[in-house]
Amino acid sequence: MSRTTRIAGVVLACTFVAGCAATPPDVTGAGSQLQTRQMQTREYDTLDRAKTLRSVIATLQDLGFVIDTADIDLGTVTATREDKYTMRMTVTVREKDAARILVRANARIGEDTVTDPLTYQDFFIALDKAMFLTREKVD
Repeated sequence: MSRTTRIAGVVLACTFVAGCAATPPDVTGAGSQLQTRQMQTREYDTLDRAKTLRSVIATLQDLGFVIDTADIDLGTVTATREDKYTMRMTVTVREKDAARILVRANARIGEDTVTDPLTYQDFFIALDKAMFLTREKVD
């Protein structure tokens, strides 16, 4: 086998392997800002911001994130997950009205906001379970 043939084979193999690499969630900014905000936000029937923040932290950890910062006074948690790409998520918890808490998650890869609905659905499904377990006092 000639050297040129071997090099061509290696280049072809590298191209094939690179083509099979996992791609990060959509960060193209597709959709309107309102649609993205709706994906990122959920309301919960509770006024206990501290318990909600604890549930957020537990959820992020369950999803493989490492907590970078958590500020109960501001109601924010920032966490990072490194897998095939680095995702940083910031979650804000604030009172909406006299009976509800608003939770907003913002996921970013680099400087780009993640607009893939599945990223937020996965987070909020896990958070819903954590909020239920906290409310029912299940450890």
